[in-house]
Amino acid sequence: MINEIFYMNGYGAYVWSSFIFTLSGFFILYSVIKLQLVKEQKKFDEKFKNLSSEKVELVKKQKTYRELLPNTSISKI
Repeated sequence: MINEIFYMNGYGAYVWSSFIFTLSGFFILYSVIKLQLVKEQKKFDEKFKNLSSEKVELVKKQKTYRELLPNTSISKI
């Protein structure tokens, strides 16, 4: 029974290798995107950590700030 699942009438080597290739591709893409996100978050924090309180208030009043930040945690899908 288990041998039939692995063998798949002679196509098992192709099916399982493509399955492993796909999963490894997904893992690599996830890792790259996660590393880029962390890098961009660090750059954002470094840039805006040193702002004075006057500049922080000015940024909070800007239209783009009000549009972007409230929508970051909510998906519109």
